[in-house]
Amino acid sequence: MTEFLMLSSAMELELDDLDVDLSGCSTETTSTTNTAISPDQWYDWSPVVDWEALAPIDHLAGGGDFHELFESMMEGGERDSLSSELVEETSNSCYTTTSSQSTEVTMLDEGAASNSEDTKGLRLVHLLMAAAEALTGANKSRDLARVILVRLKELVSPTDGTNMERLAAYFTEALQGLLEGAGGVSQSKHLIGNGSHRDHGHHPTDVIAAFQLLQDMSPYVKFGHFTANQAILEAVVHDRRVHIVDYDIMEGIQWASLMQALVSRKDGPPTPHLRITALSRGGSGRRSIGTVQETGRRLTAFATSIGQPFSFHQCRLDSDETFRPSALKLVKGEALVINCMLNLPHFSYRSPDSIASFLSGAKTLNPRLVALVEEEVRPAGDGGFVARFMDSLYHYSAVYDSLEAGFPMQSRARALVERVFLGPRIAGSLARIYRAHGEVGCSWWEWLSAVGFKPTPISFANHCQAKLLLGLFNDGYRVEEVAYHRLVLGWKSRSLLSASIWTSPPESDVAN
Repeated sequence: MTEFLMLSSAMELELDDLDVDLSGCSTETTSTTNTAISPDQWYDWSPVVDWEALAPIDHLAGGGDFHELFESMMEGGERDSLSSELVEETSNSCYTTTSSQSTEVTMLDEGAASNSEDTKGLRLVHLLMAAAEALTGANKSRDLARVILVRLKELVSPTDGTNMERLAAYFTEALQGLLEGAGGVSQSKHLIGNGSHRDHGHHPTDVIAAFQLLQDMSPYVKFGHFTANQAILEAVVHDRRVHIVDYDIMEGIQWASLMQALVSRKDGPPTPHLRITALSRGGSGRRSIGTVQETGRRLTAFATSIGQPFSFHQCRLDSDETFRPSALKLVKGEALVINCMLNLPHFSYRSPDSIASFLSGAKTLNPRLVALVEEEVRPAGDGGFVARFMDSLYHYSAVYDSLEAGFPMQSRARALVERVFLGPRIAGSLARIYRAHGEVGCSWWEWLSAVGFKPTPISFANHCQAKLLLGLFNDGYRVEEVAYHRLVLGWKSRSLLSASIWTSPPESDVAN
């Protein structure tokens, strides 16, 4: 419980200061950027978001709870003639729920004034499903898909309207990209990259503001950071040297709260020396290396300011993002920790081959701990692309509704987060599903178990900390412990992220 109390103080630091201060760092910043803020001012940066400028000028972005509407439809609500058979098939393959889950699903209030919006929402869902079916189904028709997408574009906008209308706009744009890509149009503006905000040319200032807003509006970022940090604190409580290998360090904000917790410990040995090795992408060239270097300088400056013994290193992946364990600098006596944050809303997409290479290589190092945070993916049965498409629509409807609950009156703030992070993620996700013909592999926690990693139970303190975090946000969020070794963050009945902790037992233990 001592560690929990220490991390609670660190949580306050990150909630009140670091999530705002760190936003002054863009992931596009390099050591040659003239406008970069000096590293020694990392923890003194002022907020960059002008809340008055982001305040709504009208009520266009109101719009009801589409997630509940979607669930009620999937539970057997009203279906129109456009795609009733498709809705039936998809609901059977993807959205069968237990009786306990169905009790959480409520119909929209009859007295709500959005009856016409509900009807339009159902219509948009059916049109999207029909377009997906026309693009990939047994009776494939690109001409029909094109007609449906033209109609959808007349009905929706990514900046105006209800949650469903804005969400449908991004799914329409993604389907348009698939249609034009399938038609051999090589230079279309709709062709999809990997789903990263960097690939879509967003201005660094927009990325900074969107990241800050995402932290303010939801627990998605902090849930993974705090759960991993608490497990690390518990695992290294008696160690004098700690070495963390971070698969995707991004801005490095996760480690500021860990440092604060380490220097705040009142019992036990002195503050341990913390060494962080961040992976940089060989295929990303100087930009990736420069970004990681900037992150290292900020973390070093912050560690110095609070008296945390600290060193920072890089480990460059090969051009195909293959990880070579021999490239790591290991020191005898260090507690080795592997940190792997995957597919958080603001993260760039990483290929399964790259992730598997990293985790396989990590196992050969026998780390004390592996912290894994990933997006929850439901099995889609044998429904192919359409089933995966519907599951993705369902997933992002929950994300959109949760963000609206976080800032119900800040329509322009939500629009910024949607444009910078969610829109590119939707496009990249659908492109990968399309290329894979709807097939999706297992979750990474299942993969870890299959290759011999052993799950570590989530501590009571860690579970309590997650609940404390969710108490700062809308009561639609929930956290549950699954099989004693995973914490799952969800919005209402939909699971969105999971965090799990693992160890790599010695080969002799595995053999026995």
